[in-house]
Amino acid sequence: MDKFPITISGEKKLRDELNNLTNTERPRIIDAISVAREHGDLKENAEYHAAREQQSFIEGRIKDIKLKLSNAEIVDPKKITTNKVVFSAKVKLYDFEDEKEITYTIVGDDEADIKSDMVSINSPVARSLIGKEVGDIASVKTPSGDKEFEILNIFYG
Repeated sequence: MDKFPITISGEKKLRDELNNLTNTERPRIIDAISVAREHGDLKENAEYHAAREQQSFIEGRIKDIKLKLSNAEIVDPKKITTNKVVFSAKVKLYDFEDEKEITYTIVGDDEADIKSDMVSINSPVARSLIGKEVGDIASVKTPSGDKEFEILNIFYG
């Protein structure tokens, strides 16, 4: 499997979630299953079935996070020395259509959160910005038509 980029903070969030799932949620669910078993007939025990379903979800998520962490390439933006837009860049843009400035940080798929202005490296916006420099115009194809942005500044770290 190919390595995929992740920021330092994204890796920390995944490790924190993994820690919570393995050390808090997993034992809680095991206890819930044990208590539900004590209530008797498992065929008609809704508590038992709900706890088993939760356990399945948690185990799947633990497996997913471990796989992601094992294939992650952690990118430290403080070590980037380029004047082009690359992964982990914070990019200040001028949106010609809305006539306003916006700032996006280019992050991994799991870190993307448009409400926090963090866009996935695989999003159309990020793909249009990669490799560009300050002063360049980036054209983005969206469902509602093309949008153009001018790159005003690029920050790392």
